[in-house]
Amino acid sequence: MPLIKDGRQIADKWTKLDNEAEVPTGASIIVSLDRWNSEKETLIDLGLELGVLLESNESPELIEDDLNKLSLIALNFPAFGDGRAYSYARILKERYEFEGEVRAVGDVLYDQIQLMQRCGFDTLEIESDATLRSLNRNKSADVNVFYQPTGDGEATASSLRKRLIESHKELGYNKAS
Repeated sequence: MPLIKDGRQIADKWTKLDNEAEVPTGASIIVSLDRWNSEKETLIDLGLELGVLLESNESPELIEDDLNKLSLIALNFPAFGDGRAYSYARILKERYEFEGEVRAVGDVLYDQIQLMQRCGFDTLEIESDATLRSLNRNKSADVNVFYQPTGDGEATASSLRKRLIESHKELGYNKAS
């Protein structure tokens, strides 16, 4: 599956392992939370770059104490309507200050990419041909003012409105004018 970073397709150095797969030598690996919990010490001792895949019902709080041992957290979007991974990305980046890669996997749709990036996703694993075609057409984002604040520093609609009101006051305008 294509991996997108900063709007461009990049090579994926990571290997996803199922719970029974042998660990390849010298690889960067992504394992499930179950495998991480059962083989954590063994995996760490291998000296590999390690990542964990969290399903939508698995909060980053479950690996909070291990974040310094991980280089990647993959957050699964199992379906279009399941947005828990947005919150998880923000928790990882803002609360835990996770500096590794946060990756969106699963049902990653074109219309959601801009919000995913605002919430802290660094890379996007694209399964949908339609999403990949839209990205390849280099369509620009349709949204440039947001209601929800995130850690990206972009102004929200309410902050822009407040700034406009303050600037009008400085110029001597008031509501009656």
